[in-house]
Amino acid sequence: MPNKTRWITEIGLLAALITVTGAVKLPGLLPGTEFQLSAPLAVAICAVFGFAKYIIAGILSSVIGLVLGTQNLLNVFIAMVFRVTVGGVLGVLGTSWPVVAIAGPIGSATARLAMGGLLGKAVIPLLMAAIPGMVYTAVAAWPLTLMLKKVKTQTEKVLVNALQR
Repeated sequence: MPNKTRWITEIGLLAALITVTGAVKLPGLLPGTEFQLSAPLAVAICAVFGFAKYIIAGILSSVIGLVLGTQNLLNVFIAMVFRVTVGGVLGVLGTSWPVVAIAGPIGSATARLAMGGLLGKAVIPLLMAAIPGMVYTAVAAWPLTLMLKKVKTQTEKVLVNALQR
């Protein structure tokens, strides 16, 4: 039973992290080039906790965003394309630092391509506007991955020590 409780708790905390960081956007130099803080965190979560926890937490985050009115169906579609792409890249290529660094930009580019196809808009301007965010994601994903690995390791140590007492 403790494993199920821990699993549910981790997913809830990860969903909350994705939701809160998804609401924070850093402005870019040009309109439409803002950077969403949840992108590198999402890549790190997938690398450290695995795809199953990541996708469930992401779906919960999207549901929370829809309920709160901070997201619409287009936002959820884009986020899900990003999540599935990042999970696929990390699942196929592993979680070494170069892969973690490129997974976010690949996910962002794929999401922009999907959005362009869905809306029937030119993809090149959408991709150009995403470049600053892709760079931020590539730079921030690996340090966040290291931080989450450390947090997860420390949590597991505490859990083992608590069970031994």
